[in-house]
Amino acid sequence: MNKKIRIAIVIILLLIVGFAIFYISDYYHAEKVAVDSLNGTDNVSVIKTSNGMLLDGPGNDTALIFYPGAKIEYTSYAPLLMNLSSQGIDCYLVEMPFNLAFLGQNSADEIIDSGNYSHYFISGHSLGGAMAASYVNGTNKTDGLILFAAYSTSEIEKPVLSIYGSEDKVLNMDKYNESKGFIDENLTEVEISGANHAQFAYYGNQSGDGVAKISAESQQEECVGEIIDFINGVLV
Repeated sequence: MNKKIRIAIVIILLLIVGFAIFYISDYYHAEKVAVDSLNGTDNVSVIKTSNGMLLDGPGNDTALIFYPGAKIEYTSYAPLLMNLSSQGIDCYLVEMPFNLAFLGQNSADEIIDSGNYSHYFISGHSLGGAMAASYVNGTNKTDGLILFAAYSTSEIEKPVLSIYGSEDKVLNMDKYNESKGFIDENLTEVEISGANHAQFAYYGNQSGDGVAKISAESQQEECVGEIIDFINGVLV
């Protein structure tokens, strides 16, 4: 191999590494309201785990495992999940490698295998929801799937709650509608009027998203109510 070829290979490798570093370091950061929520409340403790954190509220029977969206700091979802935990559904918020859920699709294994809850539900936002759906397909460890602005690419036999906003311009609605055939009678579908893609969490505006007509607090409050109703219906 001559010197010019070796130099070309080194340059290409450096460009690849440089792009990778730039890509994984470019992500949506959690806003202050999300960071502040990690201080916990009178009835919800925030406990660090090996792959994220447990939001431990008054419940002790049912837990939800949450996969964040692509390139979104996982703590951005803490306020929504703190709310849910305070109402009896403990939540595991998973920190994905490089903020990419496809690198940690089976993260729920460690949580479930070491936990002591009677029931587990898995959930995720956007790409995190797609990876949660893939996890459900590959295991029989969960009681149901909860999707935030996401869809499955293969058949789901467990009960599914799908929540999305009327102003979401990031979710591919054509693919979403096609995916409903994989779920069929197992699907509970909720469109939140005025909600967009980003306001399930606190990480600011997302590129290409629609403008929400309701506050993030209102969007998340409605979301939490739908989740509780869904879980209660599954476990009745």
